[in-house]
Amino acid sequence: MSLALFDLDNTLLDGDSDYLWGCYLAEHGLVDGAEYARENERFYREYQAGVLDIAEFLRFALRPLREHPRALLERLREQFLSERIDPIITPTARALVEQHRAAGDTLVIITATNTFVTAPIAARFAVPHLIATQPAEHAGAYTGEVAGVPAFREGKVIRLEHWLNEHGLDLTDSYFYSDSQNDLPLLERVTHPVAVNPDATLRDIATERGWPICSLRATSELCFS
Repeated sequence: MSLALFDLDNTLLDGDSDYLWGCYLAEHGLVDGAEYARENERFYREYQAGVLDIAEFLRFALRPLREHPRALLERLREQFLSERIDPIITPTARALVEQHRAAGDTLVIITATNTFVTAPIAARFAVPHLIATQPAEHAGAYTGEVAGVPAFREGKVIRLEHWLNEHGLDLTDSYFYSDSQNDLPLLERVTHPVAVNPDATLRDIATERGWPICSLRATSELCFS
């Protein structure tokens, strides 16, 4: 039995759920449209370039959770999932997850995007384990801060190591599927790193190191490693 780790945004999803959630909040008037859209776009470009300041971004991304009633956000999230997320879950992404499930592998989604957005997406894939950035809560309300280590870059390795210790597992015969240069710290730790829809930097590194490169886009045929 192997450990199958999946990044979420632009890997299992044909898009970025964090970015799309920000756009959705702006569209529905929960944040200042022009300002929020501008900053959301800036952070997304910085992430793609591998220069994102994760602390600055999370102060921005988690602020709406603090500023609006939880019940309202949860209702809006259900609409968001149906309108923006379901259309970018491709058959090839589902097939990859099911291949590992059929092999008896332990399935984990590991993502920098916060659990408010990603927990119901993991449920859509029926992936039982999620390691994601955790929004802090107090008395049932979100504070706008982060609880613990964000699951970003080296933080993914730290969070995964804690999870492995809790579950009595290790990285022997492990897979990690990711699109981003930001995930190199974890890609370099697993037995089978796979570049999925990779950015230019990751594509170059994967080519140089002989890592499999494949696509889970809607128009692609699945490349199983």
